[in-house]
Amino acid sequence: MSTGSGADSAPAPTALDNPVRPRKTSMFSSLKIRNYRLFATGAVVSNTGTWMARITQDWLVLSLTGSSAAVGITTAMQFLPMLLFGLYGGVIADRFAKRNLLFLTQGAMSLSGLFLAALTLSGHVQVWHVYFAAFFTGLVTVVDNPTRQSFVSEMVGPDQVRNAVSLNSANFQSARLIGPAVASALTAAVGPGWAFLANGLSFLAPLTGLMLMRTGELHHTARGSRGKGQLREGLNYVSKNPELIWPIVLVGFIGTFGFNFPIWLSAFADDIFHGGVGMYGLFNTLMAIGSLAGALLAARRGTSRLRLLAGAAVAFGVLQIVAAFAPDLWLFVALIVPIGILGLTVNVTANSSVQMATDPEMRGRVMSLFMMVFTGGTPLGGPLFGWLADAYGVRVSMAVGGLVCALAAVGVGLMLGRAANLRLKVDLRRGRQHVQFVPRERELATAA
Repeated sequence: MSTGSGADSAPAPTALDNPVRPRKTSMFSSLKIRNYRLFATGAVVSNTGTWMARITQDWLVLSLTGSSAAVGITTAMQFLPMLLFGLYGGVIADRFAKRNLLFLTQGAMSLSGLFLAALTLSGHVQVWHVYFAAFFTGLVTVVDNPTRQSFVSEMVGPDQVRNAVSLNSANFQSARLIGPAVASALTAAVGPGWAFLANGLSFLAPLTGLMLMRTGELHHTARGSRGKGQLREGLNYVSKNPELIWPIVLVGFIGTFGFNFPIWLSAFADDIFHGGVGMYGLFNTLMAIGSLAGALLAARRGTSRLRLLAGAAVAFGVLQIVAAFAPDLWLFVALIVPIGILGLTVNVTANSSVQMATDPEMRGRVMSLFMMVFTGGTPLGGPLFGWLADAYGVRVSMAVGGLVCALAAVGVGLMLGRAANLRLKVDLRRGRQHVQFVPRERELATAA
């Protein structure tokens, strides 16, 4: 399952071009495990509350300031802690019991939601309050993200990791279908404070699920001991494994330049199509439908091929460019769903392939690096693309993001092929596969 950490370890050639036929997997196989069912049930409730708060938070900031850059700053405040301290969260996740850590982090995020609800319902909320709540949530997420990611393998065991990771994404996107619609209705009817209150109370569900778990059925992994050099050890481990480092590099580009949808969708709804908060909620719901479809398709796949990762990332960037210059609402709406499918395919494929290629005792640190580069780039991308939207228009902002993602995906795909001793072959003749990775030895034999 793991690649090993030695400097001379050869990368597995099957990462890009596995001749073995993928094993068929039941779409919901990991839900047969009781502890994971409890985890998933609690997560769908809290994720719904989180999406309600996220949509309401973005729209509240836009309403208070009238600035897309301010929305970008809010997003940046939430993800800045991951950029600054993300790797330390992985060290903590590897050192302590993950279930106990999740009790603390989920409880803290509940308090953050209740704090913002109290200020909003009392009529005293200001933009800096939203910034503060976002930053506090981000600090908690530094520990919560790698802990939840690595806790999956303890609940389901190694055989079900890929399926459980995909279902986690499906869970999150299912909540994304419900949350924006409910948040939009609540905001329009009684104001944003009730959405924040629902978010704070929603964390009671995962806390209850954690409490009801049977600890004897968990697949416990050895915990790291306190000592110097653990952070450096994790970085060295990743750097020596191409099938870890390059997917992480790619999700860093995608997270920084491609996942700025709170800025883009709110601006398209407000400035381009003049539809208000209801249209913004519709855009997010359509994005969630695509993301849910992408997660369920990933759950059926028996393998996580890295060539799929690179191809989906290229298509994701290209469709963003096309959507950026969509001349009317209906074309823009039609493109949101496939963009959601491709974005989730990139995320799930990278996540599961990295987890499966990592030794269990290193998983917390590796996943903290994964989450750090995926979400930690948002403090850079959020303000940048918010400024681009204000200065040059949201169409230019979104097109630039898509272009960077597509170029990065091409570059990473070539590096993965080189690491697996493959080369890109282009054949434009009729009846041939036009673009494919082929072993270098095969090309040499053909040339001879």
